[in-house]
Amino acid sequence: MANIIVVGAQWGDEGKGKIVDILTEDADMVVRYQGGHNAGHTVVIEDKEYILHLIPSGVLHHGKICIIGNGMVVDPEALIEEIDGLRAKGVKIDNNLFISKSAHLIMPYHRAIDKESERVKGAKRIGTTGRGIGPAYVDKMARIGIRAADLLQPELFSEKLKANLEETNYLLKVLYKAETLRFEDIYGKYMNYAAILKDYIADTSLLINKAASEGRNMLFEGAQGTLLDVDHGTYPYVTSSNSTAGGACTGTGIGPTRINEVIGIVKAYTTRVGSGPFPTELTDKDGELMRERGKEYGATTGRPRRCGWFDAVVVRYAVRINGLTGNIITKLDVLDAFKEIKICTGYKYKGKVYDEMPAELNILEECEPVYENMEGWNEDTSGITDYNMLPEKAKKYLEKLTELTGINIDMISTGQKRSETIIKRNPFKKPVQCLT
Repeated sequence: MANIIVVGAQWGDEGKGKIVDILTEDADMVVRYQGGHNAGHTVVIEDKEYILHLIPSGVLHHGKICIIGNGMVVDPEALIEEIDGLRAKGVKIDNNLFISKSAHLIMPYHRAIDKESERVKGAKRIGTTGRGIGPAYVDKMARIGIRAADLLQPELFSEKLKANLEETNYLLKVLYKAETLRFEDIYGKYMNYAAILKDYIADTSLLINKAASEGRNMLFEGAQGTLLDVDHGTYPYVTSSNSTAGGACTGTGIGPTRINEVIGIVKAYTTRVGSGPFPTELTDKDGELMRERGKEYGATTGRPRRCGWFDAVVVRYAVRINGLTGNIITKLDVLDAFKEIKICTGYKYKGKVYDEMPAELNILEECEPVYENMEGWNEDTSGITDYNMLPEKAKKYLEKLTELTGINIDMISTGQKRSETIIKRNPFKKPVQCLT
């Protein structure tokens, strides 16, 4: 039995969907613990592409139980569209998907506030997707959120919706000079959603802990990445939830003593979407080459991702914050075209070199990356499944990443397909002795 958390160790978009898909082979239950449908996982199986936003990618495997945890915020319309889309591609969704009763719902007024708030911020906007994620989490913390369980109680839902609309419509009208929303329109839609989703809504913490007690293998996945965590990321340019490993416990209702391993997912380079500091960002032809070779465009929004060299400071920080027991490197093949490859080993700011991640935003925004240069391998690594078949210079690069981050590499992804992976250690089959 093993309970494993998979977490992004950079700014998200590290390729977690594919890795979760691979690890799900040995899992009985796959649990998503935070975020909303602003995240996107792309999985390619036998040349068929699946893009998932809310449902764990374990749903693509027969016989696996998938959980949408209480730490998530759920847009019912988006979830229903995703269910319908997967079914249209032949994916079975019946008794294998459950939504936590305690998961908060994204309402139309959350989307309206999100868009209007970003609009008035102008150049200081955060760079949200406008899907209402942040405002939904705000209501959660303000203790006025509407939860999945409320869908099953029409009178209570109506009462909460009326109270929230009164305040939100005032904000939309007076502060943002925007259109207000009608109770009747929202109530009718959400009661229709309730009729469709009622059989999926359950006390998922009970299901998860029962599975743990029965010795089943469980895989916990988050969205985004460590540097987008609301507490530990590059605040305020972060997401609205805890995307680090600790969020897996609070976002699902399982105790930390039941977690066996925490695996980090790391790109062979670095990307970021939206605003915020990015010390190794490349705005030249190398950055453009990375973007095109890596198809670095958001699975949810299509936005081009900012690209840069591997940042060992970021990943060392992720190792520490998450207590990682292993790393998985993705998109190694993207670097095949580079004659020289750089690795950031530290930041230089006003004459001082930082080896660890500074908390001050201005330092991250104004620092210069300290680079170590390595020769590129200029050979095709795509599709390689045996570590010994990698070019020697590619091996040296991976060895340097291990040295700089202080954590072993368990897997290496060499392409989009499930099969295009080098597996050095499967944490379900070869667990480490103890958490680091």
